[in-house]
Amino acid sequence: MTEVKERPVRRGGRGRHRADTADAPAPRSHAYRQLRHPFEPQKVFSDDGIANIHNMALRVLRELGIKVLYDEARGIFEKAGALVDHDTLMVRIGDDLVAQALAVAPRSIRMRSASPHREQMLEQGAMVFYPGSGCPNVSDLERGRRPGSLASYNETIKLHQSFDVIHMFGPSAEPQDVAAEFRHYEMMRGQLIHGDKPMFVYARGRQQTEESFDLIRLGLDLSDADFVDGVWALTVINTNSPRQLDVPMAQGVIDFARAKQLSIITPFCLAGAMAPVTIAGALVLQHAEALAAITLAQLTHPGAPVLYGGFASNVDMKSGSPAFGTPEHIKFAIASGQLARHIDLPWRGAAGSASNTADMQGATENNMGIWAALQANTTVTVHSAGWLEGGLCFGYEKFINDVEALQTVAELCAQSPEDEDSLGWSALEDVQPGGHFFATEHAMARYKDAFYEPLVADLSNFGAWTDAGELTSSQRATGIWQQILRDFKAPTHSGSVAERIAGYIADHIDKGGAPPAGG
Repeated sequence: MTEVKERPVRRGGRGRHRADTADAPAPRSHAYRQLRHPFEPQKVFSDDGIANIHNMALRVLRELGIKVLYDEARGIFEKAGALVDHDTLMVRIGDDLVAQALAVAPRSIRMRSASPHREQMLEQGAMVFYPGSGCPNVSDLERGRRPGSLASYNETIKLHQSFDVIHMFGPSAEPQDVAAEFRHYEMMRGQLIHGDKPMFVYARGRQQTEESFDLIRLGLDLSDADFVDGVWALTVINTNSPRQLDVPMAQGVIDFARAKQLSIITPFCLAGAMAPVTIAGALVLQHAEALAAITLAQLTHPGAPVLYGGFASNVDMKSGSPAFGTPEHIKFAIASGQLARHIDLPWRGAAGSASNTADMQGATENNMGIWAALQANTTVTVHSAGWLEGGLCFGYEKFINDVEALQTVAELCAQSPEDEDSLGWSALEDVQPGGHFFATEHAMARYKDAFYEPLVADLSNFGAWTDAGELTSSQRATGIWQQILRDFKAPTHSGSVAERIAGYIADHIDKGGAPPAGG
């Protein structure tokens, strides 16, 4: 086991927000809470090329159709006029139904949270970061790689809460030591009592979904009217590429639409495996599947909050393993942004890493994904921090190092002053040729917060680094996450929330819980 020397967390660093109370004075990191893209979006396809991809996707839905395994979903499509073959389970969706759905889908979604300063507006131009999620395993340098547990799940929620640049909670660690029929109770409890950010709910069956909504209403003391005033819960809906929507996902679209909560519609199209090998061909499939699920949501409830989603990359054609941060991944992200703007919807992209550890490969893959999201003007970037092994593992050190990259991007959102004083004439006038600017009045008035102070990067020289133990960034990150967890304080509302939900959870556990869809 690697020996790790503790390194104090910089309390004045930008990006940390101590969750002591929602009423505490906001530190400089307040700027990381509601971010807007600082740059114009880029293009990899021409406008005509994007229109052709859109039209080909419509043709896929119209002529080839999508297989919908859930009876209720096929019934909703059929009632609206889609062509449904209940024997083959195929649904063919006309252009008019898609157009009507896109016309009523919201362009701006208010994502609510326990603390108003954590709310997000999900719309074109917003920049929201979501942690690495859906991982069955976790790892860190102290305890090694291990299956996700309730303890590790709660630790990851605390890590999410502790950084402003992580804007929502995500299921970074699957608590496999809790039975499936009870797991949603503990996952909701963890979010409600350890933090105050927008929350996720797995779409794993109607009863689990409705009970999770109950816990949000009960824990945050919301009336039914409060609960539909904006969005309090999100879920990710993955299609089964190519061209299939399974029972839990179709049911999830319907349940979230009826409750006016957010579905992030996300085909996972890996070019060369479950999608055509060309970028344009894979995008046609992604777009068709996303449009089908968006249409189902709007047919269920016109105006239902949805995000257009894309999580496309390529596979290693030798092994079939997914790849991230590749040139193709970047092109997919930028083109997905073009498609989202073509249909005028906010959208979801993703970073991620195929690396098995928090090494140079892992950092490069994730950082390239983050920069792709920046170039694409992604609304919500999922798997932005902590994701390893293509989603099979959440790394604690990886999370800390990825947060550093996110905070660097977030700093770009701040407007650089261009007033006369910022032009620095007084400093230029004070310093003679060959001098330095350290002691100028201009510098002394600004030095405390002139530049971003790194969270984990070590800017010392080689001698000082050697004397401090020659720690790598991963080893330094260990000390940071350890101190965060030691010092963590839940928001002030935590105690009252815990009391309000305790009886509900105990009662439902006594009644046997809620089996997941198909369970």
